[in-house]
Parts: sequence; C-alpha cells; structure tokens
Amino acid sequence: MDTPSFFLLLIFLLQVLCPYCSSRTSDYLIKGSFLSVEKPSDVLVSANDDFSAGFFCVGENAFVFAVWFTKSSSPTTVWMANRDQPVNGKASRLSLLESGNLVLSDAGRATVWTSATATPSSVQLELLDTGNLVLRTSNIAVCLWQSFDSPTDTLLPQQFLTENAGLISSKSRSNHSSGYYKLYFDNDNILRLLYKSPNLSSVYWPEPWLLPWDVGRTSYNISKMAVLNSTGHFKSSDNLRFQAADCEEGPKRRLTLDPDGNIRLYSLEESEKTWVVTWQAISDPCRIHGICGANSLCNYDHILGRTCSCLQGYKIKNPNDWSGGCEPEVKISCNSSGQFHFSKLANVEFFGYDKKYFGNSTLQDCEEQCLKMCDNCKGFRFKFSNKTSAYACYCKSFLLNGHHKPSFDGDMYLKPPKPYSFTNKKSGRESLILDCRGELHVALNRTYQKPHEKKSLKFFLWLAIAVGGVELTCGFLSWCFLFWARKDPDIAAQGYSTYAGSRKFTYAELNKATRGFREEIGKGAGGVVYKGILSDHRVAAIKRLNKAGQGEAEFLVEVSFIGRGKTQTLVYEYMERGSLADNLCSAAAALNWEKRFEIALGTAKGLAYLHEECLEWIMHCDIKPQNILLDSNYRAKVADFGLSKLLSRGNLNNITFSRIRGTRGYMAPEWVHKLGIPSKVDVHSYGIVVLEMVTGRGQTNILGANINGGMIEYEGVAAWVRDKVSKASLERKSDNSWIEEIVDPMMMAGKYDLARIEVLVRVALQCVEEDKEERPTMSQVVEILCAV
Repeated sequence: MDTPSFFLLLIFLLQVLCPYCSSRTSDYLIKGSFLSVEKPSDVLVSANDDFSAGFFCVGENAFVFAVWFTKSSSPTTVWMANRDQPVNGKASRLSLLESGNLVLSDAGRATVWTSATATPSSVQLELLDTGNLVLRTSNIAVCLWQSFDSPTDTLLPQQFLTENAGLISSKSRSNHSSGYYKLYFDNDNILRLLYKSPNLSSVYWPEPWLLPWDVGRTSYNISKMAVLNSTGHFKSSDNLRFQAADCEEGPKRRLTLDPDGNIRLYSLEESEKTWVVTWQAISDPCRIHGICGANSLCNYDHILGRTCSCLQGYKIKNPNDWSGGCEPEVKISCNSSGQFHFSKLANVEFFGYDKKYFGNSTLQDCEEQCLKMCDNCKGFRFKFSNKTSAYACYCKSFLLNGHHKPSFDGDMYLKPPKPYSFTNKKSGRESLILDCRGELHVALNRTYQKPHEKKSLKFFLWLAIAVGGVELTCGFLSWCFLFWARKDPDIAAQGYSTYAGSRKFTYAELNKATRGFREEIGKGAGGVVYKGILSDHRVAAIKRLNKAGQGEAEFLVEVSFIGRGKTQTLVYEYMERGSLADNLCSAAAALNWEKRFEIALGTAKGLAYLHEECLEWIMHCDIKPQNILLDSNYRAKVADFGLSKLLSRGNLNNITFSRIRGTRGYMAPEWVHKLGIPSKVDVHSYGIVVLEMVTGRGQTNILGANINGGMIEYEGVAAWVRDKVSKASLERKSDNSWIEEIVDPMMMAGKYDLARIEVLVRVALQCVEEDKEERPTMSQVVEILCAV
C-alpha cells in the first residue's frame, strides 16, 4: 500500500482511539460537533471579537456554559445556560447532536440543559456580533433557538425584555446562581423590581404605594416589551424612558440587574477596559428591599456608602451574606411574663408586614396589643395621622427593610428582651459596611469533589496502555504495508482499493458471481455492467472496465462518491426494472402517468442531493435515461458517476474540466462553447430527460408541420415541444389541447392530469434554456414539483 493510504488509515485509527478529541470550531458549531470543558480554547467567538461563548469557571471544579464580553479587563458574563446547575470540570461538554438538539451534558453524560430543537435540517450554532448565541439553519433562514429569548441578569442592545423573559440577579459577584431580585412585567403591564426570598416577596420599584401614572407609567399597553438600543436609550411599553449619561453610538453597553437589587446601565471605557455606571434606577440603596436581611438596619451615606447593622440583641447569620439577616442572640419564650420591654427608634421605618392596624390609639394601647400578639408582633410603628387627627399603631410581624432617614415621620418601637435597649447610634462592633463592588466568596450550592489520587493513577495507567496499544497496532500495520508493498499485485486478480473503504473482491470472485460475465445489463463510458449474485446471495451490478486507463479512473471516482454519500438513492445495486431508457422503449412496460411523474420527481431529488446536500457536492455530468435506474416499485435512482466532478461547498459555478463530458443530445451548450461549467449542466440534461418521458420521443431529429403546411425538421425533442407551446400561444388557445399533441401515445387518453403535465413540461423547458442563468436549480425544481 502506498504512503498516503498508510497515513489516512493511521489518522482514522487515532480518531477512533481518542473519543475525547473535541470537534471545536472558532466560528460556529455544526451537527455532530461539541465544545469541551477540558479545553480552554474550545470557544465560539463573534466576528467582531467582542463576545465569546464557552465554559466559564464559577467555582472549584464547577463551570457554566456562558457568553461573556472579551474586551473588558476581566470577563463579564452576559448570559448563562446553567447558572443554577454548574457542570463538572471533567468530561462535560456542549454538543450539537445529529438530531439538531443542543445539549449541555455533565460528567457521566447526564443532561443538564437542552435547547429542545430537534430538526432534520442542517443547522449550526453561531455567536453573533450582538452577543446573541443563535442556533439556526445553515442557510440562515430559520432561527430555532437564541440566547436573547432567555436572559439571565443582563440585557444587551437589540435584546427584548418581554413578559416571559425577565432579568434575575445573581446571588453575589462571585456566586452566579439565581439571586433574590427580579425585573419583570407584572399583571398590570408595569415593569417592576421584585425582591423574592424563599419565604417573602415584595415590590420596591417603582414605590409600591404610588400609582403607575404617579411615576409616569401607563398600564394600557399590553405588549409588555422593552428594549435598549446601542446609543443607550431604553424604552418600555409602560412608558418608562431613560438614557445613558454618554448616550451616543460607540461604547459597548449592558443593562444589568446587580446582586444588590439595583438595575444599572453600564458603558465600557475602551481605554481602561472598565465598566462605568451611566444610569441607575435607585439612588438611595437602602430603599431596596431585603438588602440587609431581617432584624437589621440600613444606613446610607454618599461618602461611606451603605452600611448594614444588626439590631441590638441580634447577631449576623453570615458575615459574607447580609441577605440572610440577623438572628436573636438569646431566644426567650413569648409566654415568659415581664421578659420584654419596648425601645424607641426615631426616624426609622421597617417597610411592610403590618400584621394589625389600630387607629386612634395611645402608646400604652399599642404596647399592650403588641404583647398580646406574642411572637406575631416584633414591634410597632407609632405615627400621628393628619387625616384622623389621632395616633395610629402598625404592629409588625416581621422586621425587614429597616431604614433610617431623618425625613421619616413617626417612631418605631421594638420589643427586645429586657437586658437590651436601642438607640440610633451604632457601635463599631455591630455595624458593617456593605460594599457590593468587591468579591463576595459565597459557596455554591453544588460542588464537585476532585478525583482521588488513586483514580488519577488509574487514569494514567489506562492512558499508557492505550498509547502502547496504538503503537503496537501501528507497528503491525506498518510491517504489513511494507510486506505488501514489495509485491507487484495484479490489479485484475486482486481488485481495487478505494478511499471509501468499500468491499474488495478478487477477479475470481467476480467471475464466479457473474458466471463468466455472461449477463450484460448495461454499458457506460468506462466499461460494461453485468448482473451477478454474490456469495451472500445479494444481487449486484458489476462493472468490468475497459482496457483504457480512463475506465479505471472513472471507476475510482464512482466508488469514492458512493462511499461518501449518505443516501440509499446513490448506492450501486441491481435494479429489477432496468433503466428508464429500457422502460420508455418497451411497449410491455407501458409506464403510466403517475409512474413517470414520480420518476421525474425522484430524479430531481437525487440531483438536488448531489448538488447541494451531499457531504461533498457533486456534478454528475452525464444525466440521460440510461443512467436513471428503476427498482421493483419504479423508484428512480441516479447511477453511473464515472464522469462526475467534486464541487467546493457553496460553489456551483465555473468549474474547470480537462475534457468534455457527457452524452451528445443531453449536453448543455456550455460544453460546446467552452464556457465555465456550472452545476446547471445537469439541470439541462434533466430537462431533456423529462421531455423524453412526457413525449416518448428520443433525442433524434423530428419532422413536423410548420405554419404554412410544409414540413420542418426539429433538432431534438426540446425544439419540437417549444415550437408546439409557441404555436399554442400565438393562436391564443385557451385550452390545453397542445399537450395532447405532444404526450406519449402509450399513455392512455384520459389517464393523465393535464394540469400537472403542463407544469412538468414548462419546468422542463425552463431547464433547457440556452442561458444558464435562466435555468432553475434542482432544489427549485423539487419545490415546484412537490407543490403540484
């Protein structure tokens, strides 16, 4: 065996023995390929290099599949597929299956996330310049899935915020799992911010005590849509409008619901590669609900920022996560008489969770009612009402959203155990600054154990065994190749070897199968085809090459194409009904209209597959009735690829040939005029074949009557049919009588559909146009015929 064949086989063996080899592409992902978590270079990159998509580390041995900005000083995630279920850092992958489904699988191949987009069409996954990760058909006609439809915590320019696609914050800067804040459209069509913990929920923006029109909103538009454009302008269907401080074209932007519950518009400072806040929804962060947790107090200073502190008598649950709030230092039974007293906090409000309201009350009345409510009253707000000209009491069942501000009216009375009292002054021990700009190292809910040392040792042992096995196999194969290369084999005795890996037969086996090449069933440019019965009783068509060198070359091309194809319509097999030519010439076969139409459609589908769908696109170059074979059910199959030419994918025009190919009478004008040869030479040949099927006339000169009653000789069936159609048009015949003049007499009158025949004839005439640009593609032909 020659050296190129050896290397091809070696590469194939290495691919088989390396199942973890990635099929990465930096531009897009196609069916059957995947991105691996173990290869940092396995990423998709947008054409403008602004965005990347791949596996993003969110913890120790924990990864999410994400899209992120690449031009910031540190990667900034804008979308995550599996933020709440990270995958393992070993053997996890994102795969585009042959079914068309995009699947994210964990170690052990458990499905963590899927796009649910099964389709037989050819599809690809691509990252657009907008940051949108799109799964669409290869011709970019249909979008099956896109990341813009399922945002996480960030909205990008041109991305729509809808009723079913809101923003959910992360838990912290370092914990990207779903947090407690959500931007969404409510049932009144208003865009709101919501705090939602496992036990409580409350709306805090816009202020819940205000009506929509009080803040410039409207609830009449039910479309529930909002969008940010590239200049920094945001528009919502509820009439919310705002813009960035640097509103102009140029800066990269993102609208993010941050872990602290505030929504901010960021612009990327190109020189520093840092994000700058150009707009935010809430200026006073203490107005954000749940930010300091329960039993705590929030204070804001424009210099020091926001600080959270536990109420006296309480201690913080988790110093790294204030959302958990504070818990009592000492738990005392509510039934213990005399164990509680009330302490006053001026200008402090705990928004919401009013268990009961008592109007026209004194301070003593409020204290008594709160004590009676036991654990259902943690304290009460005592406030003078201008409407009733009396004091009112609001008993609190839960101390959340505590906020100190001098402009608040009324006082807050809390109910701690007697050893504790309250003031508005906070000690350094109890007050902690809450800085959301830093990194909070919050443990993920899902962690993965690193492989044990013994497991690693076992892995390397198996790897060494595998490498040794590959080396031994390659050594043995090399010895065999060298041994065989020393021989000068007789090609006729030992057969042919092809790149397709097809079954090889010896001359003796083929001689026995054909009983001495006795039954001839066809003849082509490269040789004669005989019927044979193989040793496993399969009936086969066996081609015996001519002595000329051209026959062998054409045979290798034919077998190579068949091996690379993926459809049974191109597999060479024995066809019981013979060729289309045999059936058109045989009175016994008598092909009816339905069979002829299905043959025309089946041939068109086969050529469309060769031109546009095959693994490597192919021009047949010799379409004629003799090369269209029919099985027992008269299904058409394209055969004889001896003159075919491989095409570059996407290039169907101006292919060069060293010699003219095809059969006279079926060849397109391009062959004669020595022009660039497009795939439409096959379209021309197909049109001639269809006209022969309809008329029953071969590619010989045809005598017919002219307008003056004389005789005229037409060069081929196409010229004759075109003349018939032209005459009918000139005579302005409204019926289809011209069809009856050209249709094959072997098709019984009244047994065919005139309308469908007319469509088929007109398509065929378009296929045989002199100008190649006027001819349709085979896929267009299939579409037309399937529609009638």
